[in-house]
Amino acid sequence: MFETLKSFAEEIVADYGYIGIFLVAFTESIIQPVPPDPFITGGTAFGLNVITAAIIAAIGSVLGGIVGYFLGKFLGEPFVKKFVKEKHYEKGELLFRKYGIWAVIIAGITPIPFKVICWLAGIFEMPLGGFILGAFLGRFPRFLAMAFLGQYLGHL
Repeated sequence: MFETLKSFAEEIVADYGYIGIFLVAFTESIIQPVPPDPFITGGTAFGLNVITAAIIAAIGSVLGGIVGYFLGKFLGEPFVKKFVKEKHYEKGELLFRKYGIWAVIIAGITPIPFKVICWLAGIFEMPLGGFILGAFLGRFPRFLAMAFLGQYLGHL
């Protein structure tokens, strides 16, 4: 499985480079299920610049997150509940009510599905500026760690 993922990441990076990383990060924050991490790691393992890859991924993820935020805001709770289990929705609401920006930061760093948090931030009318700040503060360190991991693996 690792070899297949490695080959796929290498192909994406060879064909699309930073644009591929941006597009995967952008779309993952809205709806698609594949996280950008293996593409960032693969990209830097195959020679992309660590800082540039992390920044581009973070910007793509935050911009995609803004799209998800507005989809949540305008499509609202009934639409989202068609795709999100009730227990996850309730956990998300509790998370936002209790932690605010920290909920976004935590979701950005951890394996919590970031797209769900983006949509919920819009539904629960989190201030957009706080959402953007939290998204960048969560996503950039995660992607930077993945980029450094790729650089390390590329030198093995």
